[in-house]
Amino acid sequence: MFRFHLKENQTTVKTEILAGFTTFMTMLYIVVVNPIILSTAGVPFDQVFLATIIATVIGTLWMALFANYPIAIAPGMGLNAYFAFSVVGTNNITYEVAFAAVFIAGIIFSLLSLTPFREKLIEAIPDNLKHGITAGIGLFIAFIGMRLTGMITAHDDNLVALGDLHSPSVILAFSGLAITLILMSLRVNGALFIGMLITGAIAFFTNQLTFDGIVGLPSLPEGLIVSNPITALGDVIQHGLYAVVFSFLLVTIFDTTGTMIGVAQHAGLMKGNSMPRARQALLADSVAATAGAMVGTSPTSAYIESSAGVAAGGRTGLTTVTVAFLFILAAFFGPLVSAVSGVAAITAPALIIVGSLMMGSIAKINWDELDEAFPAFLIILSMPLTSSIATGIALGFISYPILKIFRGKWAEVHILVYIFAVMFLYQLVFLPH
Repeated sequence: MFRFHLKENQTTVKTEILAGFTTFMTMLYIVVVNPIILSTAGVPFDQVFLATIIATVIGTLWMALFANYPIAIAPGMGLNAYFAFSVVGTNNITYEVAFAAVFIAGIIFSLLSLTPFREKLIEAIPDNLKHGITAGIGLFIAFIGMRLTGMITAHDDNLVALGDLHSPSVILAFSGLAITLILMSLRVNGALFIGMLITGAIAFFTNQLTFDGIVGLPSLPEGLIVSNPITALGDVIQHGLYAVVFSFLLVTIFDTTGTMIGVAQHAGLMKGNSMPRARQALLADSVAATAGAMVGTSPTSAYIESSAGVAAGGRTGLTTVTVAFLFILAAFFGPLVSAVSGVAAITAPALIIVGSLMMGSIAKINWDELDEAFPAFLIILSMPLTSSIATGIALGFISYPILKIFRGKWAEVHILVYIFAVMFLYQLVFLPH
């Protein structure tokens, strides 16, 4: 286990494996939700199911073996909806052509990751924005957990309202939350994962978790969807999908970069303003996005659910090796995975608790300076309200230099922040979402 440097990171094999199980359980839903969303664009469910696992395993193993981080990679939520409803739905193109755009964006993404550009970007993001990103992600995943279980629900006038507290799903979620919090307060090792196991058992005995089958052989009905880079580039040029490629590229860069910063800070893995082995970590996502497009899934991203594994003690790539191994197994247990993923109340308590832990970054924001505090606040507020990490970062990047200019502090802002402020403004105003 020397390559993971467990002693240096003050962790153990047992802790890392438990953390891997915890991360896997919290992000398991993606292998069901992603195929459901992309199937609306006509992509076969079985194709996306296996493509999702392939992309996840490639990106997560790369992260584990080359970057040694406990951060999992998988097709991003939001990006899959953009692919299905905006790219395929409004451009009058087939999903094969849309995957060509994802593939080209992935190649550009990989080339950028080979340069110092993305590492410089991490260093250029102001500290207060980094703290805002971490807290915003925390609030976002807690909101996701409450929404998925029905603890909160949609409301015509107020947008959100308290859900039905008599609903079996809500009762199960609150029970799981109470059990997990008690375990954590007693400092039980692996409390998040043990809490999910107990909640799953309760779900089974209350008939909320049922199985129609256990094992199923995975398949790619259409094989490789994108196999020739020249053909893919030709499809992008022929259909004028430049704005689509740009949107995928910009959103993926900041979705991943923001999530990596948030999780790395939460795990105590940042070294000042820099992220060690950043290039290898960032390549994990770009390589996975390119490979995923070839077999039939939307762009990948670093997963905010990795914070659950970090909260369970994960500090190295052994956590993500565990995640990748479990996803490989999941490919052969499609019916079982579908059943567990369909009961959000099993994993939601972990997301809510991790969200509360990540919100601690709010204390590190300089609230005495409006030009530092308000952009961070905007990030925190907008991530859950827009259901987009990238949008939250965009609003923070746009507001930060504007306030600095009018405070006469324009020279304090890194040139990359100005460049991306303009790019984000263009993307939000002129490109489809």
